[in-house]
Amino acid sequence: MSERWIELCPGIRRKTLTHGNALYQMLAQLDAGSLMPAHSHPQEQITHIIEGRVTMNLDGVRHDLRAGDSLLIPSNVSHDAEAIEQALVIDTFSPPRDDYLARDREQG
Repeated sequence: MSERWIELCPGIRRKTLTHGNALYQMLAQLDAGSLMPAHSHPQEQITHIIEGRVTMNLDGVRHDLRAGDSLLIPSNVSHDAEAIEQALVIDTFSPPRDDYLARDREQG
């Protein structure tokens, strides 16, 4: 588990909560107005909004999410995220995000 926040892009940072052989889970803080550009990855992802509001475009379909909402993002599907207001999000990935775990180790 990472104790440090690691910037993903301006206004968005994450820290690892836990991981195993098949899952990886992180907490993300998104400043109001921040944007995670469109991207895709081989992992399936579940995004769960703890607080705030986030708009996600998933393969061209807009999803307006608020506290308590979850969204499944299939593997290799393009998606972005914009924080409409400050947000706290839990993201779960399968298989684990080895790239994030490697960065955690680099950050010490």
